[in-house]
This record gives sequence, C-alpha cells and structure tokens, in this order.
Amino acid sequence: MASPIISIRNVSKTYTSGFQALDNINLDIHRGEIFALLGPNGAGKTTLINSICGLVNLTAGQVTIDGFDNVRQYRQARRCIGLVPQELTAEAFEKVWNTVSYSRGLFGKRPNPALIEKILKSLSLWDKRNNRMLTLSGGMKRRVLIAKALSHEPPVLFLDEPTAGVDVELRKGMWDVIRGLKQEGVTIILTTHYIEEAEEMADRVGVIRQGRLILVEDKHTLMRSFGKKQLTLELKQALTRLPDTLQDPHIALSADGRQLVYTYDTKDDTADIAALIDRLYRAGVVYTDLHTRQSSLEDIFVDLIKETT
Repeated sequence: MASPIISIRNVSKTYTSGFQALDNINLDIHRGEIFALLGPNGAGKTTLINSICGLVNLTAGQVTIDGFDNVRQYRQARRCIGLVPQELTAEAFEKVWNTVSYSRGLFGKRPNPALIEKILKSLSLWDKRNNRMLTLSGGMKRRVLIAKALSHEPPVLFLDEPTAGVDVELRKGMWDVIRGLKQEGVTIILTTHYIEEAEEMADRVGVIRQGRLILVEDKHTLMRSFGKKQLTLELKQALTRLPDTLQDPHIALSADGRQLVYTYDTKDDTADIAALIDRLYRAGVVYTDLHTRQSSLEDIFVDLIKETT
C-alpha cells in the first residue's frame, strides 16, 4: 500500500491553562482521498488542522506531510499545504486577481497567469477577477480563499467549514468544485457542521470528541456497520398500547398510536419482516401502508457522540 501523504503520530496539545485540546491522536491520510473530520463544537477539529499545518506548537507527537516533518522541515511541509480557514479574511480593497497571485508569490513560486486563470475559472471567479474583495458575497469570498490556497499548487488542501454561511445552491456548487479537485489528484481534508456534506463527498470519516479520535472508518463501511433501518407501518386504526404479542424492544408505537416503527441493523440480513407481518396479522393489527428508511451519516454521528458522552 502507498505511504500516506499525511502521517500523524501520538499528537497531543495541552495549553498553558491546562486545557487538553488534543489527546494522543494517530491518523494516516491517504493520497488523493477526501477525508471528513466530524465533531461537536470544541471537539478539537480546528486545533488538529492547525497542528498539521504548523500553526499550533504540539505538546507531543509528530506530523509528516508528503514525507516532510512539519517542525524540522517546516518550509517544505508548508509548501505541500493549502489552507482555507473558517474566517473570511482578505484585503477588502484588493482585487481578486491580485490577492490570488500574491498568495502564489508568498510561497516563492514564479508568476503563472495561465494557472491563476485556470483556478479562477474552475471556481467560477473569472468574471470577478477585477472586482475588489469588499464587493463580493460571502460565498464568492470563500471561493477566493480556495483559489488563494490552490495558487501555489499544493497536493493537500484543508477546508475548515468550507460552506459555512453559504446558501444551499452555492453549497452544492462548492461540492462540485471539491470533487473536481479530487479528480485532479488533490488530497482534501474537510471539517464540516453539515454532515450531509460529508455523506455526499467523503471517502473516509473521522469522528473527534473532547480531543480524542474515537473512530476512523471508510464511509460505506461505517454506514453498513453502524447504520440501522426502520420499517414504519401506517395503522388503519390507532392503538392505545402495543398488544402483548408485539411487545419487543425493536418495536415502538408512535405517540398518536397511528404508526408502528420496527428498527433493525442494516448488517443483520436475518431481520424477518415476514415474521413481523405475521405477528401483526395474528394480533389483529391492520396497516394501510409501509415504508423503510435507512439511517443517515448524521444519525450515526449523533449515536456515536451519545455513546461517548
């Protein structure tokens, strides 16, 4: 197997106040993947990203980026990274073209107008190239931040809440941009509050809580292993309570008594729906409709956070 493009070993961060933001994090990021880092507010997501990027001094541990130690070989490691922070920071009176070109120069790269043009066009910013930053919407400013992060052609891109404050239509446009970057071979690490964003795009998911990485898993494996399915039956007549023959920890009666909800693991192929239907028939319970729902990544995330609280 190819060596990881980012390797994080035994990383911890404790501030002078005594607060431990990161607790012995170990993680490999594979070349060319989209990795989503999920966690509640204050879990350590931004601290971990800043630690990898060399913006936070570690208390313990080591981070290498494309083989470069991010402390001993800081310059080489930093050139491998494009970082898009949460905050919309930019020179208000600077033009889009200039601010993106200037970012390239900061990394010692020679001017490359053709590349800057390609980046701006890929982010639908070409017609805004001569606009001053203060005239742009929040969504466009965030696209400029991505353009700046890509201007020095880094193999790794960090997106910290990339669609925060962006409307639904623009958010989906950003998803297309991120997918396009992956197709070009860029490794992408994103944090997000929009868990459907991770479900839509990520190859792997990591969940962090109270500074600890509690789970790292392939998205599809995670959905199969931790997901559940619900079979909901619409009843012809409302029930005041479940009949004794239907008393089961997997069966619940809705508050209005008009629905029965049967919950089972997606990995459990032996779940016998036919047997449940037979039990309903024997109990004299008549249903008029039924439908199934599979748990989303958000459902799984909420369950994981509850389990570790």
